[in-house]
Amino acid sequence: MFKNKLTYFFLSLAVVLLAASCSDYQKLLKSTDYELKFEKAVEYYEKEDYYRSQSLLEELRSIYRGTEKAEKISYYTAYCSYGLGELSLAAYLFKDFAAQYPSSEHVEEVEFLAAYCYYLISPEESLEQAYTHAAIAELQIFIEKYPESEKRTEAEELIDKLQFKLETKAFNNAYLYFNIGDYKAAITSMKLVLADFPDTKYREDILFTIVKSSYMLAENSVIAKKKERYKNTIDAYFTFVDNFPESKNLKEAEKFYNNSLKYIDN
Repeated sequence: MFKNKLTYFFLSLAVVLLAASCSDYQKLLKSTDYELKFEKAVEYYEKEDYYRSQSLLEELRSIYRGTEKAEKISYYTAYCSYGLGELSLAAYLFKDFAAQYPSSEHVEEVEFLAAYCYYLISPEESLEQAYTHAAIAELQIFIEKYPESEKRTEAEELIDKLQFKLETKAFNNAYLYFNIGDYKAAITSMKLVLADFPDTKYREDILFTIVKSSYMLAENSVIAKKKERYKNTIDAYFTFVDNFPESKNLKEAEKFYNNSLKYIDN
């Protein structure tokens, strides 16, 4: 019984404090004491109450434009958007801050964060990858501009993750042709993936898929084209084996190779 009363008391107290806080905030919004508004905006920001801080800062941007406080207001505004998950806006505001205050001590910091926002926006590999390409470009620009930055390693790791996402999308798109039985398109698409991503982690799978697709293409060809396409399978097999002699797919690849040899010998 006592415990329930105590719980009720604290809940009631929380409601009263919240109401008082909202009332104080509403009064602050209507106030023309801009110095107080700035102090409170920073206070809210430090408490990670980004919504309230952002509302105050948006008004103060025009009030303090051209003054010493303008830089701080722009800086906090960008971080509020970042804290609220408004990543596209945050990226824009970070880049705008760097352009407006190129001599600021925060320039390197915000330029990395602008690129990082694009990284966070980058969608899963099945979707359009415009933000992925933008993130890679921004991170590469950052590395070139700040080669000694302590953020360089992190930036390089982020680029690797984004590149792998692009590789995955390209490989999956190419493999769709194999799944629907369009083996000629599968071979062409897989070779394009290798050309675009020569160091891809999918290299073994790509080379094996080319062997398999070449064999299936030969199997389903008219007689006039079979011999040439079985020869292509053999060539693809040797390329695969030279690169991955210990592959888990070696036995299956050897089956395609041996069947191709038998056809040509016969």
